[in-house]
Amino acid sequence: MRVFVTGGTGFIGANLVRLLLQEGYTVRALVRPSSRLDNLQGLDVELVQGDLNDPNLWQQMLGCRYLFHVAAHYSLWQKDRELLMRHNVLGTHNILVAAQKAGIERTVYTSSVAAIGVGAAGTVVDETYQSPVEKLVGNYKKSKFLAEQEAMQAARAGQDVVIVNPTSPIGPWDIKPTPTGEIILRFLRRQMPFYMETGLNFIDVRDVAKGHLLALQKGKPGERYILGNQNLTLKQLLDQLAQITGLSAPQQALPAWLPKGVAWVDEKVLTLLGKSPSVPLDGVRMATQTMYYDASKAVRELGLPQSSLSVALQDAVDWFGSGIGDR
Repeated sequence: MRVFVTGGTGFIGANLVRLLLQEGYTVRALVRPSSRLDNLQGLDVELVQGDLNDPNLWQQMLGCRYLFHVAAHYSLWQKDRELLMRHNVLGTHNILVAAQKAGIERTVYTSSVAAIGVGAAGTVVDETYQSPVEKLVGNYKKSKFLAEQEAMQAARAGQDVVIVNPTSPIGPWDIKPTPTGEIILRFLRRQMPFYMETGLNFIDVRDVAKGHLLALQKGKPGERYILGNQNLTLKQLLDQLAQITGLSAPQQALPAWLPKGVAWVDEKVLTLLGKSPSVPLDGVRMATQTMYYDASKAVRELGLPQSSLSVALQDAVDWFGSGIGDR
């Protein structure tokens, strides 16, 4: 039961690798020469160096039975469009071709709810919903949509590919961190005096890892499964963090025009002056949308667990508090 994993050094990938090892799988993980390997230290994992767009990638996959393609480039900066398309879209196309050439029996592709898009303000959407690509905010979301189309096209051509769409995971090993982890870190550092009126679907990252394994075992080829749990406003999440930590939650919401204006100046003006921007405009635009999802299909068909978010938040707080993410 040898599996090939991309993105194993990241947040979801590190939790998935641990679950696979626990369940008796042998793991071979693709890492870039520049990858930070902290999340895999001490694990019995075979590391192979390479790149998603390597034409000989299939040779690295020989002897593996399954593929978990978790890796993706994440950036909300508008200048990174070409990088996003090369890693996320072309990289997904290439690894699916490589998987077929290497004789991989089944691939689980990690998409994102970013590829699905959002419904009208405050509405909850499921796998049957799809925003038109032109309405997806930012190049990251567009790249994930196009990458998912590559996976669907491969499935239509007869390749055994199952697609999972995680929402916003919470928990340990969020090393970069992700946008959700950044919220938790800023809260812990008392760098969040205000909040934005927005909402997200949250899930324990270990449930996301379990959802990947369940997709391998039970998923239907060509289907996508939202891996999510609870829809919360950002204020509700911050209030839960306040209960866990004893720190005060911000009480005042920012009007949307203020961070949008700051981000526009930051990214459009300061970059022209040779300065590094700190607030991505697309990130602020995303934050003004309510991103609520219904994961009942994955619960019903795969048995996706719905673990307590309070436990996930506590574990994330403990992990960030340990200082591991700052190394």
